[in-house]
Amino acid sequence: MRQSRSAKLIRPFAIGAIATTALALAACSTPAPAGTDAPSEEPLQIAYISFAVANTYDEPMLAEAQKVADANNAVLTVLDGNLDPNLQVTLIQDAIASGQYDGIITQPIYGPAIVDVTKQAIDAGITVVNIDQILGDDFTTGKTQVDGLAANVVFVPSELGKKFGEQTVAACASMNLDPCNVAYLHDVKASAVGVALWDGFQAATKGSPVTVVAEGETFYNPAAAQTAVSDILTANPNVNLIATSDQGLQGAVQAIEAAGKNVSDFLMVGYGGSAWGQGKVADGTVFADVVQAPATTGRLGMEAMIDALRNKNNQGDVDPFADFPNNGVMTKDTASKFTGEWAG
Repeated sequence: MRQSRSAKLIRPFAIGAIATTALALAACSTPAPAGTDAPSEEPLQIAYISFAVANTYDEPMLAEAQKVADANNAVLTVLDGNLDPNLQVTLIQDAIASGQYDGIITQPIYGPAIVDVTKQAIDAGITVVNIDQILGDDFTTGKTQVDGLAANVVFVPSELGKKFGEQTVAACASMNLDPCNVAYLHDVKASAVGVALWDGFQAATKGSPVTVVAEGETFYNPAAAQTAVSDILTANPNVNLIATSDQGLQGAVQAIEAAGKNVSDFLMVGYGGSAWGQGKVADGTVFADVVQAPATTGRLGMEAMIDALRNKNNQGDVDPFADFPNNGVMTKDTASKFTGEWAG
C-alpha cells in the first residue's frame, strides 16, 4: 500500500485558488456486522475528486462513498474541484505527486479536461474509478473511454435528454396541445453535458407538437431560474409547458406564483429525481421527472474501488440505473416506487 497518513475531520468548505486544499473525512471504520470480523487489512488511501462539495447533488454521492469507505478500512480524502475543470486537473496532479493514494475517484466537471491527467494517474499505478459524469468527449455512451479504469459508473447525458424529451411529448399529448409551446431552461447551456442533453431532447421531440418558444438558463440555481422564468412569462404569455431540471422547476414555481398565476395552469417536466421532484410528481404538480441517482452512484463507485484495491477485480462499466423501475422515469403512477436520492 501507499504511505498511510492520519485522518482529520474537517468541515466541508468551497475552495478557491489554493488547489491543494483537501477535506479529509473521518477515517474510522464502521463497526462490522455481528458475527463478522472487522477489516484487518492496512488502511486504503483514496482521493475523491469532487466536482463541488457545496452542492446538494454531490452531498449524497459523497456520503454514500464515505459509508462504504468507512466499512472497508479506507481513508477518504476529498479534494474540491469547486466547479472548475482546471482546478480538477491540478488536484489530480497533486494527488499523483503526493505518492500517498492507492486510488482516485474522479467526478468530472468537464470530462475531456481531465482525460490526460487521469491517464497519468493510471500510468503511475494508481487505481482510478470514474463516477457520475462522462470521462471523455463522447456524451452519447456510458462505455469507458479511458483505458485502465477500474470502473466507470455514469449517467449518459444524451439518454437523459431523450427521456426528458419523450416525457415532454407525453405531457403535451395529455392535454391535446398542438402546438405545445415550451419554455426550455438549460442549466449550463454551453457545457458539454448541457449540449448533449439538449440534443437528446430535440431528437426526441422532433416531428411532435412540441415547439420551444423560449429558452433560459438556471445554473442549477432556483433563484436564477425564477428570474429566467419571470422574464420568459412576460415575453411569452402563451407558454404551456416548462422543461428543466428540478432546481429550475423550483424557481419556475416561485416565478409563476409571484406573477399571480396558478401553477396548475402550466405543464412541467423535470429531471433530477430529487426528493422535491418526487413529491411534486406524486401530487401532480410536475407531469414527469427523469431520475438521476447520486447516492447509488457514490455507493457503486466506492464499492468498485474497494473491490479493485482489495481483490484486484475491475468491474468495468456499471449502470447505476439498472435496477430502477419504469426505465428511471417518475410519473404520477410510478412516483411511489422511487426514493429521491437528493434534496433538490
